[in-house]
Amino acid sequence: MEKNASKFYDFIRTNPRSAKPRHTGLTEIRGPYYSVMGKRYLQDVLETMGPYVDSLKFAGGAFMLMPPKALEEIIAEAHAHDVMVSTGGFIEYVLHQGKEAVKKYIAECKSVGFDIIEISSGFITIPTDDWLRLVEMVQEAGLKAKPEIGIQFGAGGDTSAAELKAAGTRDTGFVIKQAKRFLEAGVYLIMIESEGITENANPWRTDVPAQFIDELGAEKLMFEAADPPVFEWYVKNYGYNANLFVDHSQVVQLECLRQGIWGTQSTWGRIQGIE
Repeated sequence: MEKNASKFYDFIRTNPRSAKPRHTGLTEIRGPYYSVMGKRYLQDVLETMGPYVDSLKFAGGAFMLMPPKALEEIIAEAHAHDVMVSTGGFIEYVLHQGKEAVKKYIAECKSVGFDIIEISSGFITIPTDDWLRLVEMVQEAGLKAKPEIGIQFGAGGDTSAAELKAAGTRDTGFVIKQAKRFLEAGVYLIMIESEGITENANPWRTDVPAQFIDELGAEKLMFEAADPPVFEWYVKNYGYNANLFVDHSQVVQLECLRQGIWGTQSTWGRIQGIE
């Protein structure tokens, strides 16, 4: 059967979504970590949902465990669908091994085909000036630097809620000042860590995303939202073009919500955009 249209059911109204490369409404999906992902698995994801995925993020240094051919195939498959590939925050581990290791790591990431190096500090403390030097090193290598910031000390991994509570949180104003310096340095995006905000926080610190957006603007921020109630909350409060990071298993659910074609009782038919 032939149909002269870009997709079936094109007569049904949906919220307008920009084509890639887009600058708002970005969706980053988690790659292999909680589940194994190879080229064929990723191919299925991207052949069906590729137009709605902007980047693929590795977690926990999973790429170090893979045979070189498998890693190269995953990256190539992503690029074939105009999906950028991020290292995730693994540089935190590399930093323990000194400056030369960091330089080699950045060069290897470039050689392998990564597009984005995330620079996080969930487990370690990095002075802002050192963080900026890392940003400069990444950008000089021709890669996109993506700092991950947050208010929770010890964020990342599978740290228990009790441990995180004992560790305490950072001052939001200080973190915002850091983010402003990163943006002045020309970073690609800033990732906002969920822990202490919507993860291991009871009640949620909904005031924190509001402060980030008010001070920095939504376009340069991506919020970690790898839990359906969390990404639903962001879309309800900040619109369907919020930049969000979710698990790859959630991309269909998120895109249905963005386009306004499905949702829960509180969002069904209420997520609206204007052509």
